[in-house]
Amino acid sequence: MKQIKNICCIGAGYVGGPTMAVIAKNNPHITVTIVDINADRIAAWNDKDLTKLPIYEPGLADIVKETRNKNLFFSTDINKAIDQSEMIFMSVNTPTKTYGKGKGMAADLKYIELCARTIADVATTDKIVVEKSTLPVRTAEAIKSILHNTGNHINFHILSNPEFLAEGTAIKDLLNPDRVLIGGESEEAIESLAKIYESWVPKNQIIRTNLWSSELSKLTANAFLAQRISSINAISELCELTGANVNEVSKAIGMDSRIGSKFLKASVGFGGSCFQKDILNLVYIARSYHLNEVADYWEQVIIMNDHQKRRFSDRLIKTLYNTVSGKKIALLGWAFKKDTNDTRESAAIYVTDHLLSEQATVSVYDPKVSSEKMQSDLNYLNTRTEDENFNLVQTVSNPYDAVKNAHAVAIMTEWDEFITYDWEIIYKSMKKPAFIFDGRNILEKSKMEAIGFEYHAIGQ
Repeated sequence: MKQIKNICCIGAGYVGGPTMAVIAKNNPHITVTIVDINADRIAAWNDKDLTKLPIYEPGLADIVKETRNKNLFFSTDINKAIDQSEMIFMSVNTPTKTYGKGKGMAADLKYIELCARTIADVATTDKIVVEKSTLPVRTAEAIKSILHNTGNHINFHILSNPEFLAEGTAIKDLLNPDRVLIGGESEEAIESLAKIYESWVPKNQIIRTNLWSSELSKLTANAFLAQRISSINAISELCELTGANVNEVSKAIGMDSRIGSKFLKASVGFGGSCFQKDILNLVYIARSYHLNEVADYWEQVIIMNDHQKRRFSDRLIKTLYNTVSGKKIALLGWAFKKDTNDTRESAAIYVTDHLLSEQATVSVYDPKVSSEKMQSDLNYLNTRTEDENFNLVQTVSNPYDAVKNAHAVAIMTEWDEFITYDWEIIYKSMKKPAFIFDGRNILEKSKMEAIGFEYHAIGQ
């Protein structure tokens, strides 16, 4: 088993940053260096002001403070970090392709390939290369081919070590994982990585598989979780038309031990970097093997999720007398879930875009997402000009400013602080009748109606 003294992680994003921080915390004898070509991001990781870290996760700042510049380092010197390491984690972005074959479904592996070629060009000693990004099945084969055919004729051992953390609870998930999955062909390489995790993870929770099982397990886990969300969201629409309450339905079926209660909370729809991307990847793989029924099955999870977001905004418009033209709609929350500043595939982006297409004026507040990020998310859709988005969407730093003179409030993220607001003051500041559209079912219907709101929730 190879003794690991230096780890290099290529990619300082949502996976690489928290994961390497936890590894450094639990392995003080190992030097961990996170590298990235984005100098601004590395500068943010090195900022003395821990509130300026590029990623917000409860508990992350404390671990960074404890380990940074001791055995955890952030750098733009990628070549040096690769050269000095025995183990390299690949945590670069793998977005869905926006061009060519597989557009809209397949994973874009150009960053993974560039990363592998850089490792091959720089490395002069044997390396263990760990896939940490979510990748299509058999990507390891491509990485191995690049490393072995373009490198300096040294030995590379490829491992797949997918992350199963959830944003908002990433540190908790990393410190107390349900399991750690390591796939590979070299038993010695597998044990070298397992030894690192064994410093805080019980041995019986570290699973060893072949490369392909490990890669497919990640896609499948996310597909199953997303499937549950789309399933309960499909039932939420039925609840609204029959008089049933989706929260009561969720509780009833969640107490069935064969089903369980997790991921059965109805909402305006799931977002984040993984679920949609991984399911579309799974769909693409199935279609590439001509498994059309399998592809259609999983694609329906995405179709249902898109329908839920559109249905939410359609319901809002219909309730406001079939027009929101010239009306102010306040959105509370822009992140795709609470306790993160990640906005990728957030329902708020698409609901806002729909409302703007109906000539509404939108005001947004989120406790962790910057105004610049909100505008960037809207501009990425290319639905209208950047100037139009800037003029139609007001981003504010105070929630009470967001709701002032609004015709309706839409809760898009389940931030805990939203429950604590003085809703009587909010009611008084709004146009009448004042509407609440609770996309996360976090407020109490009876309390809101007692104040005077017309309250509408998912599945009620």
